[in-house]
Amino acid sequence: MLTPDTLPALQRALTAAGLDGWLLFDFHGANPIAGGMLRLEGMVSRRIFAWIPASGRPVAITHAIEQGPWHAWPGEWHREIYSSWRTLESLVGGLVRGKRVAMEYSPGDAVPYLDRVPGGVLEMVRAAGATVVTSADLVTTFYATWTERQLESHRRAAETIATIAREAIARAGARATSGTPLTEYELQHWIGERFAGAGLLTSHPPIVGAAANAANPHYEPSATSSKRIERGDILLVDLWAYEPGGVFADQTWMGSLGTPTPEATAVWMAVRDARDAAIALLRERISSKKPVRGAEVDDAARNVIVARGFGPFFPHRTGHSIDSRDLHGAGPHIDNLETREERLLVPGVAFSIEPGVYMPGGIGMRSEVNGYIGRDGVVITPVEYQSELIVV
Repeated sequence: MLTPDTLPALQRALTAAGLDGWLLFDFHGANPIAGGMLRLEGMVSRRIFAWIPASGRPVAITHAIEQGPWHAWPGEWHREIYSSWRTLESLVGGLVRGKRVAMEYSPGDAVPYLDRVPGGVLEMVRAAGATVVTSADLVTTFYATWTERQLESHRRAAETIATIAREAIARAGARATSGTPLTEYELQHWIGERFAGAGLLTSHPPIVGAAANAANPHYEPSATSSKRIERGDILLVDLWAYEPGGVFADQTWMGSLGTPTPEATAVWMAVRDARDAAIALLRERISSKKPVRGAEVDDAARNVIVARGFGPFFPHRTGHSIDSRDLHGAGPHIDNLETREERLLVPGVAFSIEPGVYMPGGIGMRSEVNGYIGRDGVVITPVEYQSELIVV
C-alpha cells in the first residue's frame, strides 16, 4: 500500500530502475493493482490516476464528485481535481510529458495478470509525450510480497489444511468400506465445515474429484451431479483457505481407495517428481543467491512429466502467484506455458507449485504445495507434504 512510510523505498526503486515515476490508473476496478496500492474507500466510478514520482510528492488526479474515497490521501501530498476529459488529459500530460513512466502494462500481453491498463489509456499517456514501460518489477516488490506476520499466518493455515485434507481422504475411504459411500459434494461440504470449525475462511468451496472427475482440473461437484466416492477410485482433494487478516494456503492431496493400478502409480510418481524437481531448483538457486525466474521453475517440473511420457496431459502452468491479497495474485507465476513469466522470484513473494497429469475419462492427479522466497532459502508449506499416494 502506498503510504508516507513506504514511499521512500518505492522512490529508491524507481531511481534505481531509471524511471521518472509510476503512474497508477484505475476505472471501475479494471486495475486491482492500483486499487490495492491506493486502498480507496467508497464509490469510485470515474477514472483516477496517481503519480508516484522518483522524487517529490505524489499527485492524485480525482473526479470532482468523488472526493470522499480520497480522505486518507496524505495532506502533504497533492490532489488535482477534474470534471472534463480535457482537464483530465491536460493534468496527465503535465505530469508525464517527456518522462519514462511505469504502468501496469505487459508487452505482448505476456503476463495477463500485469496487463491491466486499457490500450486507449496507454495511447493517451504516450500521446502526452511519455515513454511507457512495464511496472512488473515494481508490482512484484511493492504489491505482491508478504510480511513476516503474513508468512506466519500462512504457515498456521497450511498445517491445518494439510490435516483436514488427510482426514478427508481417510473419511472417504472409511465410508466407502462401510458400504455408505460419501458423494464428492458431501465431502466438499464436510471440508467447509472443518474450515469453519478451525476459524479459516475461503473464497470458494474446495475441489473434490473422484475417478475420472479428478482428470478435470477445475471440476466442481454439485448437489445434483456428484459421484459417489467408491472403492477403487483415485481421489483428488484441492483446498485453500486463510486466517482472518492472513494470506491463503493452497494444497492438493491425492488418495487411492484401494491398491492403485500400475498406471496410477506411474502417474503419481511423475507428478510428485515434477513437484520435487521444481522445489530442488528453487532451493539450489535461492540458497546460493542465484537468480531464478518463474519460467525456469515451470520448465524444471514440466521436463520431468514430458520425460515420463505424460507431457500432453499437463495443460496448465506449474503454479500461480499468491500475493498478500489474492489466491491467484499479481506476483510472479511459475509459468512458461500459458504466459512468458520472466520476472525474478525475489524475497517476499509466494506461489503454488502444482504440476498435474489429466487423462480425460481416466486418471487425473495433481500435487500442490506452496513456496515462499526468504532471504536465505525457500520455505515450502506444509512442512510434511505428500511423498506417496495415501492408500486407504
